Amino acid sequence: MNPEITTYIGYSASVFIVLSFILKDIRKIRIVNMIGCICFVIYGIFNGLLWPVIIPNGLICLIQVYHLLAGKKA
Repeated sequence: MNPEITTYIGYSASVFIVLSFILKDIRKIRIVNMIGCICFVIYGIFNGLLWPVIIPNGLICLIQVYHLLAGKKA
């Protein structure tokens, strides 16, 4: 992938993560944070398999999905 596009994905991931700290609604926080985590996973994959970036963000993304789905059932 084009290194410039990869850089933009990394910056957008950072923006989504920071934005998630600004929001007040927990559902919106989880969704925005999950988007940021997905962007970081993509960034880590296309930037040479950066496992310290991919693993925690992948796990956080799964946790966000779990809580979003569990919240609908309750």
